[in-house]
Amino acid sequence: MVREGFDLLGAFNWSDHLPWLARLYDPGNVEARCAALVPRVRRFVSGIIAEHRLRGPCQKHANADFVDVLLSLDGNEKLEEDDMVAVLWEMIFRGTDTTALLTEWTMAELVLHPGLQVKLRHEIDTVVGPRRTPTDADVARMPYLQAVVKETLRAHPPGPLLSWARLSTADVHLSNGMLVPAGTTTMVNMWSIAHDATVWASPEVFRPERFVEAEGGADVDVRGGDLRLAPFGAGRRVCPGKNLGLATVGLWVARLAHAFEWGPVAGAPVDLGEVLKLSLEMKAPLTATATPRENVVGVF
Repeated sequence: MVREGFDLLGAFNWSDHLPWLARLYDPGNVEARCAALVPRVRRFVSGIIAEHRLRGPCQKHANADFVDVLLSLDGNEKLEEDDMVAVLWEMIFRGTDTTALLTEWTMAELVLHPGLQVKLRHEIDTVVGPRRTPTDADVARMPYLQAVVKETLRAHPPGPLLSWARLSTADVHLSNGMLVPAGTTTMVNMWSIAHDATVWASPEVFRPERFVEAEGGADVDVRGGDLRLAPFGAGRRVCPGKNLGLATVGLWVARLAHAFEWGPVAGAPVDLGEVLKLSLEMKAPLTATATPRENVVGVF
């Protein structure tokens, strides 16, 4: 359903430009596919809500999650089911694609750079040890892991163009002397900024150390506080899921690197070719070997 949704978002739809043609001309079958997707989404998300209702109030069990919190709202904050479906689907839809892509890009770079993988695993082992899996709290104590994720965001930003086109409403004079006249259509190309040699030394090199202060790197806030690397945007329209996305990717990379040694598949080297759809995807999906580490617990 997520893949179908993203395919539909990226599809050209005549009715966006000529609404009166919608019922007469739909060569991509976009309208019909949208109409078929909506009830599937509703059934799926409503099923999740129903399961949580059966479990009872979140105060009565230890594994309470976001759905339980929504169900516990009362008074003016109480949400109708339609609103809960919309909120939960937005989290699933917006939080699945880019998070999965960032995890895939990170693992691809670790497969290509076994030395970095060893360094990361040493940090994870130091913090966690072999007898348990990494947790969210552990990730906060792993600066090199966070640097690896930041460097992946720099090298392969899932959203290389930060937003849809914007229209300049007034003349704007940039610090470099350039004039952006009123009426100009503009976009922020974060991929270009992240690969600019005047901003980043050797931008073609994957080097997480550039974000490790203890190794001479910079403390860059990728959540919108530093425009050299703002993959989530900045200001009022910054991505609201930035913290959840970073936490999720950090946790999964930590668990995957902790439980397995990763390597290339014989005869199928990792290809870092890119293809831009709604997000920046690997042109050839990652394939790799995962060898369980001895005396280390699994991913879960």
